Amino acid sequence: MNRIVLKIDGMACSMCESHINDTVRKVLPEADKVRSSHKKGETEFLYEGDFDQEKLKEAINETGYECVDINVAPYEKKGLFR
Repeated sequence: MNRIVLKIDGMACSMCESHINDTVRKVLPEADKVRSSHKKGETEFLYEGDFDQEKLKEAINETGYECVDINVAPYEKKGLFR
């Protein structure tokens, strides 16, 4: 499982966050725990396996926002039970 963090320019409100979340879910239906923050300019989600980063960037850019960076890192569940 990987934690994906997208840096997004152009989000200004919670509706913008919703548009980005919907776009991620449309391109990657298997994405889990998709959430965005217009204050941080980030969208993050969990994803198992590889995905076409350019396809995701294009889909986001077509909505009027700009995906400027994609960071993929291994995800480790935190807590008492692993």
